[in-house]
Amino acid sequence: MGSEGPAASGVTVHVTGFKKFHGVSENPTEAIVGDLVEYMEDKGLPQGIILGSCNILETAGHGAVVPLHQTLQSAISTKISGFPNSGKVIWLHLGVNSGATQFAVENQAVNEASFRCPDEMGWKPQKVQIIPTDGEISNIRQTSLPVDEITAALQAKGYDVMRSDDAGRFVCNYIYYHSLWFAEQNGIISLFVHVPLFSTIDQKTQMQFVASLLETGLDVNGKNRATSVANESSSLT
Repeated sequence: MGSEGPAASGVTVHVTGFKKFHGVSENPTEAIVGDLVEYMEDKGLPQGIILGSCNILETAGHGAVVPLHQTLQSAISTKISGFPNSGKVIWLHLGVNSGATQFAVENQAVNEASFRCPDEMGWKPQKVQIIPTDGEISNIRQTSLPVDEITAALQAKGYDVMRSDDAGRFVCNYIYYHSLWFAEQNGIISLFVHVPLFSTIDQKTQMQFVASLLETGLDVNGKNRATSVANESSSLT
């Protein structure tokens, strides 16, 4: 999973969660990401994994794009100056699906913002391109990580987790699409994982899940797939 020796290249994982939003007064990802550094210090990081920044994002789309890209850009600056031995950089984004009963590893995002309710800055787009220069609203971007293998490894550890090809059309999909686009432009990797509410799966188990996700090694050498797939007949909703 990790590389041997002090000078070996590793994987630096930067993690984000979200603040509250309409209908979710306490976002579990805010608590998970807020506690992750201390939790992993106590548990111990897997060899070859470096835990980089942990940021809480505003649950907003267009109005939060500038701070989002500043956050994403910080990983590039860190790669250059802060972690000279880190060979790969991964952005791991955590979001909540309040209706879910299991974890979901998201394989892709689509270039469409159709918010079911206003975001935390009052924006409620309908069938709007997330990145207008990146194709039609049916355009899909996929993570380059091996989602099936990661999901299987987590299932083998006893977690109720699935692969998902539908990150929705709300802020989670919006952020993921921007992150996947940014990752391709900058030679890094992006992955989004949906978690349930703590009332469905308790905080202790969710912290263990995220630690186990890191322990899978987030195999950056698993697949080498195209990150953008035009899909004019997409049936995602």
